[in-house]
Amino acid sequence: MLKKNLPLLYTTLFILGTLHACNPIVGSTTVASESNQDGDIVLTEPAEKPQQDTTYLMDKLDSLNRNLLVFPPLDSLNKIDPKVAKRKLRDSIYQELNKKDKHIYLTFDDGPLIGSSAIDSIATAKNIRINAFLVGKHAQMSKRLKRDFEKYANNPLVECYNHSYTHAGNRFHVFYSNPDLALDDFDKCEESLALKHKIVRMPGRNIWIFDDVRRVDLTSGSQTADLLAANGYSIYGWDVEWKIHGLSGKPVQSVNEVYTRIKNMLGNKSTLKANNVVLLMHDDMFQNKKGQQLLGNLIDSLKQHKDYKFEFISSYPHKY
Repeated sequence: MLKKNLPLLYTTLFILGTLHACNPIVGSTTVASESNQDGDIVLTEPAEKPQQDTTYLMDKLDSLNRNLLVFPPLDSLNKIDPKVAKRKLRDSIYQELNKKDKHIYLTFDDGPLIGSSAIDSIATAKNIRINAFLVGKHAQMSKRLKRDFEKYANNPLVECYNHSYTHAGNRFHVFYSNPDLALDDFDKCEESLALKHKIVRMPGRNIWIFDDVRRVDLTSGSQTADLLAANGYSIYGWDVEWKIHGLSGKPVQSVNEVYTRIKNMLGNKSTLKANNVVLLMHDDMFQNKKGQQLLGNLIDSLKQHKDYKFEFISSYPHKY
């Protein structure tokens, strides 16, 4: 009987050891795993949940995605193929993450513009947190836009971040060809708007640099991104984009298309960080009543999920 169960015992002990080795929380209790009758690996909670052990699931998933976990080869003792063991472990982590809250980051670029005031009002009416990535120059273009910026700045449901002072003059390759001047442009935006957070989204680039994450979409912005990071800025891109018609400013996709995209990416864990999704929009998409109604409809669609929480980028990512 013991010989018959040796392969299962061997694999279980290996997974236990691997999970424990990858748990970075000091003083945390080992999280157990076991196999059910179908041979599936199941994560189980410890009898007493440790205080601080809040990053277990996502850290394990990150390690799995980065191929940092080593599974024993198929041999006379281990009867489970490494690929199967990896898939089963991933499935068990997904099952646990599906029980947790999902975090939505609604981000609006290029404000203040016509449309910013409506976005501010919608956030208040819907009682949700939103994120405004602002262009410093726009706040100086008119009294109206300055007032719209002040609405954002004074609204506790809005956090304001840095999207550069000039928006690169919409000449992105030229802008990023001189990282020092680009850094000066971001610093000027931070100073002119008195921004409280050293958080940046780079115009024309979907680049992420924060903590141990570095993801660059176009190499022409990489030197500027690294210089920003070296000067204390965290850089955030996006998972989903609600695209805009360049000339009319109208949203491209329907509300249902954007909602479905968000829902599916949260479901299949294909965002940069599982259970966290960042949506990119632009202020001038919502300059008229029709656009504002579309934004309200999207928010209502997301709010029907009780486990969807609207968050500030400054708290990204929420971990479990």
